[in-house]
Amino acid sequence: VTFLITTLRSFFSAEQARRALGGKREGVGNMLAASLGVVTPFCSCSAVPLFIGFVESGIPLGVTFSYLIAAPMVNEIALALLFGMFGWQIAGLYLVTGLTIAVVAGYVIGRMPYVEAGVEDFVWQLQLDDMTQAEARPTWEQRFRQGARGTREIVGKVWLFVVIGIAIGAIIHGYVPEDAMAGILGKDAWWSVPVGVLVGIPLYASAAGIAPVALALTEKGAALGTVLAFIMSVIALSLPEMILLRRVLKPRLIATFIAVVAAGILLVGFLFNAVI
Repeated sequence: VTFLITTLRSFFSAEQARRALGGKREGVGNMLAASLGVVTPFCSCSAVPLFIGFVESGIPLGVTFSYLIAAPMVNEIALALLFGMFGWQIAGLYLVTGLTIAVVAGYVIGRMPYVEAGVEDFVWQLQLDDMTQAEARPTWEQRFRQGARGTREIVGKVWLFVVIGIAIGAIIHGYVPEDAMAGILGKDAWWSVPVGVLVGIPLYASAAGIAPVALALTEKGAALGTVLAFIMSVIALSLPEMILLRRVLKPRLIATFIAVVAAGILLVGFLFNAVI
Protein backbone atom coordinates (compact mmCIF):
# COMPACT_ATOMS: atom_id res chain seq x y z
CA VAL A 1 0.00 0.00 0.00
CA THR A 2 2.79 2.40 0.92
CA PHE A 3 4.63 1.70 -2.37
CA LEU A 4 1.45 2.29 -4.39
CA ILE A 5 0.61 5.54 -2.64
CA THR A 6 4.21 6.78 -2.79
CA THR A 7 4.35 6.06 -6.53
CA LEU A 8 1.05 7.83 -7.16
CA ARG A 9 2.30 10.74 -5.09
CA SER A 10 5.06 11.29 -7.66
CA PHE A 11 2.39 12.87 -9.87
CA PHE A 12 2.03 15.69 -7.36
CA SER A 13 4.48 18.08 -5.74
CA ALA A 14 4.34 21.07 -3.44
CA GLU A 15 5.18 23.31 -6.41
CA GLN A 16 2.27 21.89 -8.42
CA ALA A 17 -0.01 22.44 -5.44
CA ARG A 18 1.20 26.03 -5.18
CA ARG A 19 0.47 26.65 -8.87
CA ALA A 20 -2.93 24.96 -8.66
CA LEU A 21 -3.97 27.13 -5.73
CA GLY A 22 -2.84 30.39 -7.32
CA GLY A 23 -5.77 32.74 -7.86
CA LYS A 24 -8.24 30.54 -5.99
CA ARG A 25 -10.65 32.30 -3.67
CA GLU A 26 -11.45 31.24 -0.14
CA GLY A 27 -13.99 28.47 0.10
CA VAL A 28 -13.17 26.63 -3.09
CA GLY A 29 -9.50 27.30 -2.44
CA ASN A 30 -9.74 25.84 1.06
CA MET A 31 -11.32 22.64 -0.23
CA LEU A 32 -8.77 22.30 -3.02
CA ALA A 33 -5.87 23.04 -0.66
CA ALA A 34 -7.01 20.40 1.84
CA SER A 35 -7.40 17.83 -0.93
CA LEU A 36 -3.96 18.60 -2.34
CA GLY A 37 -2.50 18.32 1.15
CA VAL A 38 -3.43 14.63 1.20
CA VAL A 39 -1.53 13.71 -1.96
CA THR A 40 1.54 15.96 -1.85
CA PRO A 41 4.73 15.11 0.09
CA PHE A 42 5.06 16.89 3.43
CA CYS A 43 7.16 16.80 6.56
CA SER A 44 7.49 19.23 9.46
CA CYS A 45 10.75 20.61 8.08
CA SER A 46 8.99 21.70 4.86
CA ALA A 47 6.30 23.73 6.65
CA VAL A 48 8.24 27.02 6.60
CA PRO A 49 9.41 27.02 2.94
CA LEU A 50 5.96 25.90 1.82
CA PHE A 51 4.30 28.67 3.80
CA ILE A 52 6.65 31.28 2.35
CA GLY A 53 6.17 29.96 -1.19
CA PHE A 54 2.39 30.06 -0.85
CA VAL A 55 2.43 33.61 0.51
CA GLU A 56 4.77 34.78 -2.26
CA SER A 57 2.34 33.38 -4.83
CA GLY A 58 -0.50 35.46 -3.44
CA ILE A 59 -2.44 32.48 -2.12
CA PRO A 60 -4.81 33.61 0.68
CA LEU A 61 -3.54 32.81 4.15
CA GLY A 62 -6.68 30.87 5.02
CA VAL A 63 -6.15 28.62 2.00
CA THR A 64 -2.50 28.18 2.99
CA PHE A 65 -3.51 27.08 6.48
CA SER A 66 -5.96 24.53 5.07
CA TYR A 67 -3.04 22.95 3.23
CA LEU A 68 -0.74 23.06 6.27
CA ILE A 69 -3.39 21.35 8.42
CA ALA A 70 -4.36 18.62 5.95
CA ALA A 71 -0.86 17.73 4.73
CA PRO A 72 0.54 16.33 8.00
CA MET A 73 -2.74 15.08 9.47
CA VAL A 74 -4.31 13.24 6.53
CA ASN A 75 -1.22 11.53 5.13
CA GLU A 76 -0.74 8.18 3.44
CA ILE A 77 0.95 6.56 6.44
CA ALA A 78 -1.91 7.44 8.79
CA LEU A 79 -4.55 6.24 6.33
CA ALA A 80 -2.72 3.00 5.51
CA LEU A 81 -2.20 2.14 9.18
CA LEU A 82 -5.75 3.02 10.15
CA PHE A 83 -7.01 0.89 7.27
CA GLY A 84 -4.88 -2.05 8.35
CA MET A 85 -5.74 -1.82 12.05
CA PHE A 86 -9.32 -0.54 12.12
CA GLY A 87 -10.70 -1.20 8.64
CA TRP A 88 -11.80 1.02 5.78
CA GLN A 89 -14.72 2.54 7.68
CA ILE A 90 -12.53 4.12 10.36
CA ALA A 91 -9.87 5.13 7.81
CA GLY A 92 -12.60 6.74 5.71
CA LEU A 93 -14.05 8.57 8.71
CA TYR A 94 -10.58 9.85 9.58
CA LEU A 95 -10.09 11.07 6.00
CA VAL A 96 -13.44 12.89 5.84
CA THR A 97 -13.21 14.47 9.28
CA GLY A 98 -9.57 15.44 8.78
CA LEU A 99 -10.36 17.20 5.51
CA THR A 100 -13.37 18.91 7.09
CA ILE A 101 -11.25 20.25 9.94
CA ALA A 102 -8.62 21.51 7.47
CA VAL A 103 -11.20 23.28 5.29
CA VAL A 104 -13.19 24.88 8.12
CA ALA A 105 -10.18 25.79 10.27
CA GLY A 106 -8.37 27.37 7.32
CA TYR A 107 -11.46 29.37 6.39
CA VAL A 108 -11.96 30.58 9.99
CA ILE A 109 -8.29 31.55 10.41
CA GLY A 110 -8.38 33.38 7.08
CA ARG A 111 -11.29 35.48 8.34
CA MET A 112 -9.48 36.65 11.45
CA PRO A 113 -8.92 40.43 11.26
CA TYR A 114 -5.31 40.14 12.44
CA VAL A 115 -4.27 37.22 10.24
CA GLU A 116 -1.97 39.21 7.94
CA ALA A 117 -0.47 41.11 10.86
CA GLY A 118 0.27 37.74 12.44
CA VAL A 119 2.80 36.88 9.73
CA GLU A 120 6.39 37.98 10.32
CA ASP A 121 7.29 41.07 8.29
CA PHE A 122 10.20 39.48 6.42
CA VAL A 123 7.85 36.98 4.75
CA TRP A 124 6.05 39.74 2.86
CA GLN A 125 9.37 41.17 1.64
CA LEU A 126 10.70 38.00 0.04
CA GLN A 127 10.72 37.58 -3.71
CA LEU A 128 9.89 34.45 -5.65
CA ASP A 129 12.93 32.22 -5.91
CA ASP A 130 13.84 29.32 -8.12
CA MET A 131 10.67 27.47 -7.07
CA THR A 132 9.11 28.99 -10.17
CA GLN A 133 11.44 27.09 -12.47
CA ALA A 134 9.83 24.46 -14.67
CA GLU A 135 9.92 20.92 -13.39
CA ALA A 136 11.01 18.05 -15.59
CA ARG A 137 8.30 15.47 -16.23
CA PRO A 138 9.50 12.13 -14.79
CA THR A 139 9.19 8.88 -16.72
CA TRP A 140 7.29 5.85 -15.41
CA GLU A 141 10.60 4.19 -14.56
CA GLN A 142 11.58 7.22 -12.52
CA ARG A 143 8.19 7.21 -10.81
CA PHE A 144 8.57 3.54 -9.81
CA ARG A 145 12.09 4.23 -8.57
CA GLN A 146 10.78 7.16 -6.60
CA GLY A 147 8.03 4.93 -5.18
CA ALA A 148 10.55 2.28 -4.15
CA ARG A 149 12.91 4.87 -2.69
CA GLY A 150 10.05 6.57 -0.86
CA THR A 151 8.88 3.24 0.55
CA ARG A 152 12.37 2.46 1.85
CA GLU A 153 12.64 5.92 3.37
CA ILE A 154 9.23 5.66 5.04
CA VAL A 155 9.93 2.20 6.41
CA GLY A 156 13.36 3.32 7.58
CA LYS A 157 11.91 6.34 9.34
CA VAL A 158 8.86 4.75 10.94
CA TRP A 159 9.92 1.23 11.94
CA LEU A 160 11.28 2.38 15.30
CA PHE A 161 8.12 4.37 15.98
CA VAL A 162 6.06 1.29 15.11
CA VAL A 163 8.07 -0.87 17.52
CA ILE A 164 7.76 1.71 20.30
CA GLY A 165 4.07 2.15 19.59
CA ILE A 166 3.47 -1.61 19.65
CA ALA A 167 5.40 -1.87 22.93
CA ILE A 168 3.33 0.87 24.54
CA GLY A 169 0.18 -0.70 23.12
CA ALA A 170 1.18 -4.08 24.57
CA ILE A 171 1.73 -2.52 28.00
CA ILE A 172 -1.69 -0.86 27.85
CA HIS A 173 -3.28 -4.09 26.64
CA GLY A 174 -1.62 -6.27 29.27
CA TYR A 175 -1.49 -4.12 32.38
CA VAL A 176 -4.20 -1.44 32.19
CA PRO A 177 -7.57 -2.69 33.51
CA GLU A 178 -10.37 -2.39 30.98
CA ASP A 179 -12.73 -0.83 33.51
CA ALA A 180 -10.18 1.83 34.38
CA MET A 181 -9.60 2.79 30.74
CA ALA A 182 -13.34 2.87 30.02
CA GLY A 183 -13.88 5.06 33.06
CA ILE A 184 -11.23 7.58 32.02
CA LEU A 185 -11.52 7.61 28.22
CA GLY A 186 -14.90 5.93 27.65
CA LYS A 187 -17.78 7.63 25.87
CA ASP A 188 -19.63 8.15 29.17
CA ALA A 189 -16.81 10.32 30.50
CA TRP A 190 -17.47 13.84 29.20
CA TRP A 191 -13.86 14.84 29.83
CA SER A 192 -12.36 12.05 27.72
CA VAL A 193 -12.13 14.04 24.48
CA PRO A 194 -10.52 17.17 26.02
CA VAL A 195 -8.08 14.93 27.90
CA GLY A 196 -7.19 13.11 24.67
CA VAL A 197 -6.53 16.40 22.86
CA LEU A 198 -4.57 17.99 25.71
CA VAL A 199 -2.39 14.92 26.08
CA GLY A 200 -1.83 14.68 22.33
CA ILE A 201 -0.86 18.29 21.56
CA PRO A 202 2.58 18.35 23.28
CA LEU A 203 3.52 14.86 22.11
CA TYR A 204 5.81 14.29 19.14
CA ALA A 205 5.02 11.04 17.39
CA SER A 206 4.44 9.91 13.84
CA ALA A 207 1.24 8.31 12.62
CA ALA A 208 3.11 5.00 12.56
CA GLY A 209 3.96 5.28 16.23
CA ILE A 210 0.60 6.47 17.47
CA ALA A 211 -1.63 4.00 15.58
CA PRO A 212 -0.71 0.91 17.68
CA VAL A 213 -1.31 2.93 20.84
CA ALA A 214 -4.70 4.02 19.50
CA LEU A 215 -5.62 0.41 18.73
CA ALA A 216 -4.72 -0.68 22.27
CA LEU A 217 -6.72 2.18 23.78
CA THR A 218 -9.74 1.21 21.69
CA GLU A 219 -9.49 -2.45 22.68
CA LYS A 220 -9.35 -1.45 26.34
CA GLY A 221 -12.57 0.53 26.18
CA ALA A 222 -11.54 4.02 25.09
CA ALA A 223 -14.23 5.69 22.97
CA LEU A 224 -13.62 5.92 19.22
CA GLY A 225 -14.15 9.69 19.14
CA THR A 226 -11.63 10.15 21.93
CA VAL A 227 -9.05 7.99 20.15
CA LEU A 228 -9.53 9.83 16.83
CA ALA A 229 -9.18 13.18 18.61
CA PHE A 230 -5.99 11.94 20.27
CA ILE A 231 -4.50 10.82 16.92
CA MET A 232 -5.42 14.09 15.20
CA SER A 233 -3.98 16.28 17.94
CA VAL A 234 -0.68 14.36 17.97
CA ILE A 235 -0.24 14.57 14.19
CA ALA A 236 -1.79 17.96 13.31
CA LEU A 237 -0.46 19.98 16.25
CA SER A 238 3.00 18.50 16.73
CA LEU A 239 5.38 20.58 18.81
CA PRO A 240 8.24 20.55 16.23
CA GLU A 241 5.98 21.97 13.52
CA MET A 242 4.74 24.73 15.85
CA ILE A 243 8.35 25.62 16.71
CA LEU A 244 9.25 25.79 13.02
CA LEU A 245 6.17 27.85 12.15
CA ARG A 246 7.21 30.36 14.82
CA ARG A 247 9.89 31.50 12.35
CA VAL A 248 7.18 32.90 10.07
CA LEU A 249 4.19 33.38 12.38
CA LYS A 250 3.81 35.60 15.41
CA PRO A 251 2.71 34.02 18.71
CA ARG A 252 -0.85 35.33 18.50
CA LEU A 253 -1.47 33.70 15.13
CA ILE A 254 0.14 30.43 16.24
CA ALA A 255 -2.12 30.42 19.30
CA THR A 256 -5.12 31.03 17.04
CA PHE A 257 -4.02 28.21 14.75
CA ILE A 258 -3.75 25.78 17.67
CA ALA A 259 -7.04 26.91 19.22
CA VAL A 260 -9.08 26.67 16.01
CA VAL A 261 -7.69 23.28 14.99
CA ALA A 262 -8.06 21.93 18.54
CA ALA A 263 -11.67 23.15 18.62
CA GLY A 264 -12.38 21.28 15.37
CA ILE A 265 -10.78 18.12 16.75
CA LEU A 266 -12.83 18.41 19.95
CA LEU A 267 -16.02 18.75 17.93
CA VAL A 268 -15.17 15.65 15.90
CA GLY A 269 -14.40 13.68 19.07
CA PHE A 270 -17.64 14.64 20.80
CA LEU A 271 -19.65 13.98 17.64
CA PHE A 272 -18.27 10.47 17.16
CA ASN A 273 -18.72 9.63 20.82
CA ALA A 274 -22.33 10.76 20.61
CA VAL A 275 -23.32 8.82 17.48
CA ILE A 276 -21.10 5.70 17.57
